[in-house]
Amino acid sequence: MRKLSLIMVLCLACGSLAAQAKSVYDFTMRSIDGQQVRLKSYKGKVVLLVNVASKCGFTPQYAGLEALYEKYKDRGLVIVGIPANNFASQEPGTNEEIKKFCSTKYNVTFPMMAKVSVLGQDQTPLYAFLTDKSVNPQIGGDIKWNFTKFIFDRKGKPVARFEPAVTPDSPQVTAAIEGALGQ
Repeated sequence: MRKLSLIMVLCLACGSLAAQAKSVYDFTMRSIDGQQVRLKSYKGKVVLLVNVASKCGFTPQYAGLEALYEKYKDRGLVIVGIPANNFASQEPGTNEEIKKFCSTKYNVTFPMMAKVSVLGQDQTPLYAFLTDKSVNPQIGGDIKWNFTKFIFDRKGKPVARFEPAVTPDSPQVTAAIEGALGQ
């Protein structure tokens, strides 16, 4: 019972943090290596946040994400991979296993965060903020599956949300990134 109460308090605190946030820059996450990463360190860059999984039908999108990163990183794009195990247990590994998989299978060089929950009672505050329709009417709504992509301009304002079936190399994603980079 005590453990349940602590979880409820933590969930309320997460919801409170998400409700108080004004942009993605208000959040701190842990990197896949365990370091604290303040998302405001990406201020002035175009940010693409994506929840990822290693055993998903969309996992080959890692290659497209890495290609996007290589193509646009010098112009100010940063891609942030956020592993989550919310959908059909498709990200069962540890952070170390996820990192090894991404680097050996897809040569991922963009920043990767530690595994979190993007849905449900243990949803990380960042995703509570991203999916809150009252705060983010343009991009809000529950995460439906792995590889949902959110793009933010250089000021941290939402530009677009793309569902998993929209690939990183699609004209819509490219146009949103190029538009945000041009601002």
